[in-house]
Amino acid sequence: MEPPSYAEELADTLSALQRSLRRRLRAGSSGTHARGAEIELLRLVESRPGIGISEAAKELHLAGNSVSTLVNQLVKDGQLIRRTDPADRRAARLSLTEAAGARLKNWRERRAALVRRQVERLDTADQEA
Repeated sequence: MEPPSYAEELADTLSALQRSLRRRLRAGSSGTHARGAEIELLRLVESRPGIGISEAAKELHLAGNSVSTLVNQLVKDGQLIRRTDPADRRAARLSLTEAAGARLKNWRERRAALVRRQVERLDTADQEA
C-alpha cells in the first residue's frame, strides 16, 4: 500500500478540522444545535438571495429532496422565507429571515473566536507559517 499523498493528507486534515470545529461549536451553543447542512444552506441563501431549491442542491452537492427537507424545517423554524417564483409558479425562491441573519452572525463570531483561541496557542513561528 502506498503512503498517502500530500493531497490526501491535506484533505484528511481539513475534514478532521471541520468536524472538530462543528463539534466544539455545537458544544458551546446555548440554542438548538445547527447541523452543518443547515448552516451551509443559510450561508448560501445569504450570499445568493432568491436562489431556488434545485440550484441550492446543486451548489451544495446534495440531493434535491434533502435540500427541500432542510428548507421545510428552516421555514418552520423561522429561518428562511420561501416565496413562489413569479416567473415559474412551480419554483420557490429563498431568502433569510432576520433571525437567520443573527444566527449566522453569532455562528461566525463563535467560529472565529474558537479558531483565534487555538491559533494563539501556537508559537510565533507556527502562527506565521
